[in-house]
Amino acid sequence: LNLICILICFWGCGVPAIITGYSRIVNGEEAVPHSWPYSTDFHFCGGSLINELWVVTAAHCDVRTSHCVILGEHDLSSNAEPIQTMTVGKVFKHPNYNSFTINNDILLIKLATPAQLNIHVSPVCLAETSDNFPGGMKCVTSGWGLTRYNAPDTPALLQKAALTLLTNDDCKRYWGTKITDLMICAGASGASSCMGDSGGPLVCQKDGVWTLVGIVSWGSSVCSTSSPGVYARVTKLRAWVDQTIAAN
Repeated sequence: LNLICILICFWGCGVPAIITGYSRIVNGEEAVPHSWPYSTDFHFCGGSLINELWVVTAAHCDVRTSHCVILGEHDLSSNAEPIQTMTVGKVFKHPNYNSFTINNDILLIKLATPAQLNIHVSPVCLAETSDNFPGGMKCVTSGWGLTRYNAPDTPALLQKAALTLLTNDDCKRYWGTKITDLMICAGASGASSCMGDSGGPLVCQKDGVWTLVGIVSWGSSVCSTSSPGVYARVTKLRAWVDQTIAAN
């Protein structure tokens, strides 16, 4: 049976059970095993567990009910990890997602059965609509994406990288009018998300807990570490997330 899966890894909303210093998934480093327990990986995309039944990822990942979600993974080459392989029950792509502008690049997955929350599998907090995450703030992304754009394969081990947020005005100096208020930028400082990281988390600390601020969306076609990566801005999409979950 060939399953195409999304991998996830937080402990109590936004509080990982294991946490360590974070460095720079091009020019990143291996994450401490199970230190980011909300990260998920398909693996064709990443995602974030936001409660026991719901996962958030990017709309451009085009997740289907024939895919699966893997929880609690760290080493893709290991068969010894206590992972949970979850069936996708329903998929909700943002109705205003635009594949040309890449606006509203968000998709919700409702799991067919609840995840078992534990030290390796726990949800990330979601940024509130009213939250402000200013340029210059240091945040973290994680995933199993390529460690260089022309690498022959994705890494087996979950990678993480510390990235600095940019204001949208600063980001427009790189990407021009492609940047909208539904996006937030980070990086351009020696590290980058890359292919395979799509849908994964950009988290920032708010009141001492890790909060999902961005969803890996798009960026340099060669994963340049001198160009900012672009993420779907969760504060602008939070209302749709809440409405979708409440109605389903």
